[in-house]
Amino acid sequence: MATPLLEGLPPIAAHGARLLILGSFPSAQSLTMRQYYANPRNAFWRITAELFGFDPNAPYESRLAALQSHGVALWDVLRRCRRAGSSDAKIEPKSMVVNDFADLFANYPTITQVYFNGEKAATVFGKLVRLDAPVSYQRLPSTSPANAIPLEAKLAAWQVISLS
Repeated sequence: MATPLLEGLPPIAAHGARLLILGSFPSAQSLTMRQYYANPRNAFWRITAELFGFDPNAPYESRLAALQSHGVALWDVLRRCRRAGSSDAKIEPKSMVVNDFADLFANYPTITQVYFNGEKAATVFGKLVRLDAPVSYQRLPSTSPANAIPLEAKLAAWQVISLS
């Protein structure tokens, strides 16, 4: 039986967004809940709450609003793919369809910085996306629980976002 083709989440962006955080593709839990970083073991909300001063346990819409108020947009590199489970390693390479970044940057021209949440997001973007946008890119350690580095080390690396 073939693995079903999965559809990602829409971008979260507000007028005036300055930076974009890109994951690879939402986890199974995130797809089910229709929320970015829905797995409570993922450190994304704890890290961004620390950087931008909001409650990581606030309702999802409040967390999104807090990020947007700091000029942060969220999305994933992949729009569609086949994957068993949630691991990036399980994404079938031939099934990958990237999101429309030309359209995103046309609609949000104030985004000048892209931060990749992990190696897979940076690698897939580098291989499959071609843009003429004046944007800087930086890979950060994945906030996924599969990335076994300590939370403190992840937070220290992610501090570059609050300085931008």
